Amino acid sequence: MSRTLFIDSTPDIDRIWKQVHGPGDISIAINMGPVDEGDIPGKVAGYDTVINDATYFNEATLKRCNELKHIVFLGTGAASFVDLAAAQRLGIKVSTIGGYGDTTVAEHAMGLVFAATRQIATMHGIVRSGGWRPMQGMELKGKTLGIIGLGGIGREMARISQGVGLNVIAFNRSAIAGTAVPMVSIDELLARADIISLHLGLNDATRGFLDRARLKKTKPGVIIVNTARAGVVDEPALLDILRAGHIGHYATDVFAKEPVPADEPLLTLDNVTLTAHAGYNTPEASMTMYRRAIDLAAAGP
Repeated sequence: MSRTLFIDSTPDIDRIWKQVHGPGDISIAINMGPVDEGDIPGKVAGYDTVINDATYFNEATLKRCNELKHIVFLGTGAASFVDLAAAQRLGIKVSTIGGYGDTTVAEHAMGLVFAATRQIATMHGIVRSGGWRPMQGMELKGKTLGIIGLGGIGREMARISQGVGLNVIAFNRSAIAGTAVPMVSIDELLARADIISLHLGLNDATRGFLDRARLKKTKPGVIIVNTARAGVVDEPALLDILRAGHIGHYATDVFAKEPVPADEPLLTLDNVTLTAHAGYNTPEASMTMYRRAIDLAAAGP
């Protein structure tokens, strides 16, 4: 039977986890995170399966986890937290969980669209600090939103966006039949979109997908929303083009390092809206994800 540790639960997770993990399920030990890199092998000792929310397993760490056979990652973006190539070489299976929160993440992405186009977070900060600055925004009706990655979340984003009057176009790396929105080339999407919403999984083929050349092809003043993974954008290029003003605003829920370190360059910019990787975080989506995680752990490596 699998010996399973949830390595980095949080109080918010634990409240919902206790509603999902029942007496008929496998026993799962709970450690409250975060966990420092040097402490990971000691925490994992004695367990063959780890449920992982946001702990970094690099190659050196994986090599020190001698009994570890299976990592169940809470979400789809395991590549951001686990060295997948090293895990494969070491015979450690990595399971991910998809489709649990398509609507939830798309709703968060739409929230970032509203926040960015109407300067909501900026005005909130000004008013809270005693100031008063009515800022001009963008009316969404009739504008073009380009979706990069038309999977489950991308399709939900299309549905929501059409409901508020946006003209939606999409690009997907592989051909899709029977879509509800027009499919265009990546170059056409970059040229036409007033707002771009990223919904790509992160892998070797998509890392840095929006590179400097592609970012420069966007419309002046474009708003980019990222609820996918930080790695799908070339961050040094993004920062340069944000500072130059060609990209009007970058609204992101995801970062190269989480929690965000004090020297994160995005923290120095005014034309950004930043949230704490919470796009998936509703009780409805969380309950589905935790149920699947328990079942994957029970199935074993």
